Amino acid sequence: MAINLAEALCSITTKASAQDWRDAIRISGAGLVAGGATTDAYTDQMIAVVEEHGPYIVIAPGIALAHGRPSEAVLTGGLSWVSLKDPVEFGHPKNDPVSLVIGLAALDHTTHMDVLKALAGILSQKGKLEQLVAAESEDELHALLTNAASAA
Repeated sequence: MAINLAEALCSITTKASAQDWRDAIRISGAGLVAGGATTDAYTDQMIAVVEEHGPYIVIAPGIALAHGRPSEAVLTGGLSWVSLKDPVEFGHPKNDPVSLVIGLAALDHTTHMDVLKALAGILSQKGKLEQLVAAESEDELHALLTNAASAA
């Protein structure tokens, strides 16, 4: 099933200030909590994933897809979107620094793959990442994602 990223967003934060990767994930997790997708415990799970498995969540240059396993801390599926004022290092050998953190709350394992496919389709468009990171409002971001999805 194709995921519409614009419709899946439950929280958008632009130009956030993060001290480090943990702080960036906490901002993303707070967006999922505020959007009603998760409990605070899920944010801790997202951080624990990186502590245990390393920065594999940095899926492309400048982009981290923060997530944990489907659990009771996930109330409903959703995405949080956090563009960072200043990029932060996650420790990835090729894709650091990160300027965009997308928080993913999924009720099942297939949703993770669906989100990756949707992101790949959008980010394969020349210059799209720069436009998405530069977006300064929810309306601007929604329009970019909607237009990119229809072009993918």
